Amino acid sequence: MNKQEQLKNLNDCMIKCSQCALRSGCTQVVPGEGSAEAEIMFIGEGPGQKEDELGRPFVGAAGKFLDEMLEIINFKRENVYIANVVKCRPPQNRDPLPEEAAACWPWLLEQIKIIEPKLIVTLGRHSMERFLPGQKISVVHGKAMRREMPEIGKRIFYTLYHPAAALYNGSMRETLMKDFKRIPKVLEKIESEKK
Repeated sequence: MNKQEQLKNLNDCMIKCSQCALRSGCTQVVPGEGSAEAEIMFIGEGPGQKEDELGRPFVGAAGKFLDEMLEIINFKRENVYIANVVKCRPPQNRDPLPEEAAACWPWLLEQIKIIEPKLIVTLGRHSMERFLPGQKISVVHGKAMRREMPEIGKRIFYTLYHPAAALYNGSMRETLMKDFKRIPKVLEKIESEKK
């Protein structure tokens, strides 16, 4: 079974999941989308209203901004993989509760294991906190950090502010753009270290 088929099977299982209360309040599960061969995996917090309606991650205003930034670094949405910590929309877009994030955690780990991305980009502090607990996003944004996790082995994480936060804050938008433009260099460095 190739990676694409493995992801499809995993998504089918996710769609049937009802491990936490979020499933009963959302329209549909939003597993994630993109290339199963992606070098970069972007991980946000959870689906919003638009994502819940369409069943796709990052399709609202923040998603449009993410697409713009991908274009700037010559990437397309279909070349990366985009997922969220929780796969169902929390009511009124509130922050996911710890038990909701914990219920979805095995799904996210499985996605990472299948895709094997060279770089995991966390979008926002909630996503960052799952992989780099105890860090402050204001300190670690725009920095690549290596961390070993028992479930997924040694991985390289790159923390960004969430695109939604940058929509309403001009200076944060500039910071996010600057950090985003460094992604190709981070990938290059990962490549050169492998040789």
